[in-house]
Amino acid sequence: MALYLLYESASGYGLFLAHGIDEIGQNTEAVRNSIDDLNRFGKVVKIEAFNPFESALDALNQCNAVSEGQMTEELQNFLERSLPKVKEGKKAKFSLGLAEPKLGSHIHEVTKIPCQSNEFVLEILRGVRLHFEKFVKNLKPGDSEKAQLGLSHSYSRAKVKFNVNRVDNMVTQAIVLLDTLDKDINTFAMRVREWYSWHFPELVKIVNDNYLYAKVAKFVDDKSQLSEDKISALTEIVGDEDKAKEIVEAAKASMGQDLSPVDLINVKLFAQRVMDLVEYRKNLYDYLVAKMHDIAPNLAALIGEVVGARLISHAGSLTNLAKCPSSTLQILGAEKALFRALKTKGNTPKYGLIFHSSFIGRASARNKGRMARYLANKCSIASRLDCFLDKSTTTFGEKLREQVEERLDFYDKGVAPRKNLDVMKAAIETVEDKDTEMDVDEPSTKKSKKKKSKVDVVEYAQPMIEDKPLETNGDASEEPKSEKKKKKKEKRKSEEEAEHEEDQTVGNGNGVHEDGTAKKKKKKKNKEDNGEELQAAVEIKKKKKKSKVQDDE
Repeated sequence: MALYLLYESASGYGLFLAHGIDEIGQNTEAVRNSIDDLNRFGKVVKIEAFNPFESALDALNQCNAVSEGQMTEELQNFLERSLPKVKEGKKAKFSLGLAEPKLGSHIHEVTKIPCQSNEFVLEILRGVRLHFEKFVKNLKPGDSEKAQLGLSHSYSRAKVKFNVNRVDNMVTQAIVLLDTLDKDINTFAMRVREWYSWHFPELVKIVNDNYLYAKVAKFVDDKSQLSEDKISALTEIVGDEDKAKEIVEAAKASMGQDLSPVDLINVKLFAQRVMDLVEYRKNLYDYLVAKMHDIAPNLAALIGEVVGARLISHAGSLTNLAKCPSSTLQILGAEKALFRALKTKGNTPKYGLIFHSSFIGRASARNKGRMARYLANKCSIASRLDCFLDKSTTTFGEKLREQVEERLDFYDKGVAPRKNLDVMKAAIETVEDKDTEMDVDEPSTKKSKKKKSKVDVVEYAQPMIEDKPLETNGDASEEPKSEKKKKKKEKRKSEEEAEHEEDQTVGNGNGVHEDGTAKKKKKKKNKEDNGEELQAAVEIKKKKKKSKVQDDE
């Protein structure tokens, strides 16, 4: 059986034929030894066809298709044109060797060409890659390297740019920056306190908050110039008039030393820098909350934005977090304690990053482990929903949060919680109801047509009754379409006498019906007429029978 080899290079597709290779002689070690020598390798492998790519964009599209295991139309046409044709109902006397097994399975499904990918084929393709420039005639020595470099750059850029699953990278960067800012703000605020305490040491005990302290230090500047005139401005900063008066009185009897104007300017500049960092931290937190609601709304609704972002950051991505079982998620962030416990054969940790959730803090000491295990279970469900749901919704996260609250009540008060199956059914129903509400807001044309046909009688009859006097023309054009159809059916069912009666009533001016009661009356009349006709027919039959009997006698 002949062996053809498909080689995907950066400049195009190459098809090679391996001569004189039997199944018995497929020894990978012998092939490895003969690959380096082009004279020996060229006798065994020869090029059959080469299909160059039209442009760099075409090369990128073909490379993406090969990496995903898909056969493009260009590749299919190239194979059908270059490989020997197989008659219908007969097996092919050749096979196609490839480096990608997924691509081989797709080629076999579409074209029925037998494909194989093993160590022997990979070794031969390695030799083809080594001597590829010498097999293709018009290819210059440096062209293949340039094509590989350009394709690798464009392929990498496309992967980084269009990878949808890496959107959560923004959450990872934001939470890391948020933690770094918290540490830096604390360090800088302590430095402001230390620095300004040389001038005004009593202010530390009066103002505890770091942000407020930096604001007050910038406003006061020189304590000797602080007077009662500035109490109103201090009250706006501090938010308490008594505290503002206390600051003014403490400045009058302060034990701090005087600072030069240059030192005070540096202190003010540094205090302003701390204030800017605090404001930037607030904006970053708002950005993180908004991003978490877009990426992981259920996880954020269940455990909070900050803790959920820390879990995603520690796992690496939302997809990795969704792959984690609840037991791994429970101790995520406590790896050192876990391995230390395994090494020393001690107690393993009960919780990691999940400990920062308010649920575990609210649980009693004996129930903290249980609560952590239950919360980790719900977090794994929420992360999988966020990762694999098409539409983003917070309904499941809110229902899972209700379950955690019920579990807390169960541990404290003994109130039995709802079953998970019932809660999930209720969540699915609420999501479906929201979808139907969205559909109702945008009504389709079909529904509007149906509604119009049903309400035609009321819409057209009422304004004629209220605004205009009844017209006695008897025209059929004044009547609605639905009434016309019903009248036609009644005419078909009724006999000639009933038809004459209806025509007379229309001619007298009763063609327009005022209410729906008119229709009911007509139906009753028709039924009575039909009953009378049946009775008349029965009597006629009886009379005929009697007359026959008399004739016989």
